[in-house]
Amino acid sequence: MKLKITSFALLLIAAVSSAFIAPAFKATSYKVDPAKSSLTWVGKKLTGGHNGTIALQSGTLLFDGKKLAGGNFAINMATIKDAEGNAKLEGHLKADDFFGVDKFATSSFVIKKISRGTDNTVNVTGDLTIKGITNAISFPAAVTWNADGSVTATATKIVVDRTKYGIKFRSKGVFPDVGDKMIYDDFELAIKLVATK
Repeated sequence: MKLKITSFALLLIAAVSSAFIAPAFKATSYKVDPAKSSLTWVGKKLTGGHNGTIALQSGTLLFDGKKLAGGNFAINMATIKDAEGNAKLEGHLKADDFFGVDKFATSSFVIKKISRGTDNTVNVTGDLTIKGITNAISFPAAVTWNADGSVTATATKIVVDRTKYGIKFRSKGVFPDVGDKMIYDDFELAIKLVATK
């Protein structure tokens, strides 16, 4: 009798526990089109700044219905361009002082958490990997469904602290005596991902 009661109790606990487990959803995958997508950057120093582009290599966005549920993208670091076509600057950004693209040709971002914002906005948290170093970052993004069935995800201001990725060239926090040659630690990215089913 005691064995039957114990078995029934275990069965009841299992049933109650399963009721609180969220059902797994089947994510719908959308492939990012690098040709229609874009990534821009802005870096600032004490005496001015620079901006330009980097090409996206690949990416995927996952949806639960119309809700963004996950995703990732890869960046081709060898494609760093300065908006003014400064070849010397582009070469320096590709060198070891900055992104070391010969060794680290790709940077990546993987979504880890999404919380709902207002209207079509979401707050995204994920792992950004640059030069083989991964750190968590968060930023707001807007998700828009297009008439042709594609989806566009846009983040206009992703702030990245370069020193967390081993990029310390002329950082005042690392080199206090750098003077007016100082380059700010934070740089900004703006990204537009266009993806189709």
